[in-house]
Amino acid sequence: MEGLIASLEAHARLPYVPAVREDIAVGVAAGAALAGRAPAVLMQNSGLGTSLNALASLSLMYRLPALLLVTWRGYAGRDAPEHLLMGQISPGLFELLGIPHRPLARERVAEDLGWAHAESTRLSQPVALLLPPGIVENAATGAADIAWPAGGSTPAGPPPAAAAPARPRISRLEALRAAVAALGDEPVVHANGYICRESFAVKDRDQNFYMIGSMGLASSIALGVALSRPELKTVIFDGDGNLLMNLGILPMIGGSPLASGERVPNLVHVVFDNGVYGSTGNQLSPSRHVRLDQMARASGYARAVAVTSEREITEAMRAALAEDGPAFILARVTAEEHPAPRIPYTPEEMRDRFRTALGARR
Repeated sequence: MEGLIASLEAHARLPYVPAVREDIAVGVAAGAALAGRAPAVLMQNSGLGTSLNALASLSLMYRLPALLLVTWRGYAGRDAPEHLLMGQISPGLFELLGIPHRPLARERVAEDLGWAHAESTRLSQPVALLLPPGIVENAATGAADIAWPAGGSTPAGPPPAAAAPARPRISRLEALRAAVAALGDEPVVHANGYICRESFAVKDRDQNFYMIGSMGLASSIALGVALSRPELKTVIFDGDGNLLMNLGILPMIGGSPLASGERVPNLVHVVFDNGVYGSTGNQLSPSRHVRLDQMARASGYARAVAVTSEREITEAMRAALAEDGPAFILARVTAEEHPAPRIPYTPEEMRDRFRTALGARR
């Protein structure tokens, strides 16, 4: 699909987002669908394997439409050895997931695209078109003329100090309470796990989208919302474990997620870092010895700060919401957990009230 991708990169109107992994692309598309857009995801069928959990526990569970355009490597048993098995089982994977699919035929491209879009809208879920070899013609493309920053890699702001991670002083529940105190009506996409549950206990809001699956993809979903609704500040309530599963999102956000090179100034990325994987028994996380805020700064975020008190968190949130970003706030918290109820809404209810809060069509 290199010719198609080159056309998208040069398109003046369509927001093409070159994702670093296919499941991240599924997450961005989910955010765009929540915000009222009609997203399409392009991938090779090897990326279908990478995307299975995101499709099952995000797109299908929340019933979010998307057009999947999947190149069919290994079609008819003719390809490099690494593509043959995936080529054989790709249709079966869609059948197992319950995703309607058909091969895209050269003689009925418009008809097949129309069918996929109509079915995706009718069913409110992804629908796939498998692209056999030769269906999409690739015009010859030369090397892209990349505008590198002066001096190579120049992080925004002053150089980060080589300091040890700040010592946590408050619990995540207290940190969440301080962060929520700075919010107005901004949409907030929550990472799965206790971040959702404790945030719900602090203050349930229609503008809250609670993730209950697809660990690591909250930042991708929020990016899709932010790109689709540039007039709104979009906030991510993330965890250190979630972010570590998806570190590729940092340069995507900080270094411009769009092929056009535009920044995403309306995104505030808050990471509640307790240094453990809480949902599976408090196993140690690498974030105990790594400055995630410095990684965000090096990735191009406009501002990146580390905070450890309620007052610092509230002040950092207010500053990030008032200024152009993207902004990164690392809230170092203790591993203490407070009893918090499970989210009482169904996935469809979470989807619909969040869409309504955004003013998006269902």
